[in-house]
Amino acid sequence: MEKESKENKIGETINDVKETVKNEGGGPSKKVKFEIYGEEMIEKTVKLSGNSGRVYLPPTWVGHNVKIIRID
Repeated sequence: MEKESKENKIGETINDVKETVKNEGGGPSKKVKFEIYGEEMIEKTVKLSGNSGRVYLPPTWVGHNVKIIRID
């Protein structure tokens, strides 16, 4: 599958999730399902960094697009 096709599919999925959340009145306590196509996945814990949070990723990911989803 070409990159542009993957991006279109991801965009459609995100729009579907947004519509579901809007229809169900989803708020901070609601769980939603995300379906994302990608190359790799890493599960990490966000660490405190000054007044914000930080997640370190492998240097091979530099220059690539990533999406972060909070799971809890």
